[in-house]
Amino acid sequence: MKLGFEWDDEKAKANFKKRRVGFDEAATVFTDAFSVTITDPGHSAEEQRYVDIGNSDKGRVLVVVYTERGSNIRIISCRRATLSEQTLYEEGNE
Repeated sequence: MKLGFEWDDEKAKANFKKRRVGFDEAATVFTDAFSVTITDPGHSAEEQRYVDIGNSDKGRVLVVVYTERGSNIRIISCRRATLSEQTLYEEGNE
């Protein structure tokens, strides 16, 4: 099954300007079979949010915040993983 992605274009531009990571690259994290997914209940009362830590197609470990909208994944934000998040990713794949 092919995943569908969506995002707000203005948010994507702002995210890239601030963090130098594009939402198009963030979408590639979902092809990483070894990604680590955790829930993010503290950031939204209206919808369930998730945090995915995984390798992008550019070989960078990224943190992607997203929600599910129907059959699509809506990317909210993304950034490079911190050292502790990289460690969590690596330990989850031992």
